[in-house]
Amino acid sequence: MQFCVLGSGSRGNATYVRSGETSLLVDAGFSGVEIERRLAAIDVPPESLSAIVLTHEHGDHIKGAAILARKYQLPVYTNIGTLAGGKKVLKKLPSWNEFSTGASFDFGGLNIHPFAISHDTIDPVGFIFTDSSSSLGYCTDTGMVTRLLSHRLSGCNGLVIECNHDPVMLQNGPYPPHLKQRVFSKQGHLANEDAAHFICSLLHADLQHVVLAHLSETNNDPTLAYETVTSIVQEKTNGKSPEISLSWQDRPGDFVSLQACSAREVMAG
Repeated sequence: MQFCVLGSGSRGNATYVRSGETSLLVDAGFSGVEIERRLAAIDVPPESLSAIVLTHEHGDHIKGAAILARKYQLPVYTNIGTLAGGKKVLKKLPSWNEFSTGASFDFGGLNIHPFAISHDTIDPVGFIFTDSSSSLGYCTDTGMVTRLLSHRLSGCNGLVIECNHDPVMLQNGPYPPHLKQRVFSKQGHLANEDAAHFICSLLHADLQHVVLAHLSETNNDPTLAYETVTSIVQEKTNGKSPEISLSWQDRPGDFVSLQACSAREVMAG
């Protein structure tokens, strides 16, 4: 399995996931033209996409979904809550396919498990993508780490995890009080240290790569986020941590290839 976070943050979110002949977009929160540009930057023709799966209805996750779906005749997968909440944007889809939160479904050699997260939308989800050799966990918007979230992401070989803000920068920053409270809340976003300790709780021998996602441009700094997480994780692992990289708002991040694991390890994910 391979993946690349094409961009992540309040101005847009989209991630490319490929397994065999199946290529997915997880969220499509940029314009259609911008997503095409970012796919071209990693040498992926948009015509090769197989489907779009959406986590929730906020505009920074669905903005370009209907445009791309119509242009390339792509099926779009959401739960009913996301479709209802995003109906003004998610209109005239060529093919809408419903999934139920908590129920796995298969698509093109991938098993996809949508699980509930804590965010201020109707029915937000994260995803586990599993093929015959590896698994990827994806969660970019949650205000708290729940027991379910920890359970679902344990055993994954790759992770895309929210690392949204530094609490001091947020508290002293320009956001109005109500917006600060939203970010701080249990339905908001994870702070750097919270993300670091969460990653530590998910460490295992076959966790290969962690991407830090949804960094705030106003209330975070990439160097600060990276150093905060890596220092805590490396202390926990005595310097033998998985590879950790950053996602970016203005460009694609690393193109990551997950190495094959045994069937037992994949099942654990």
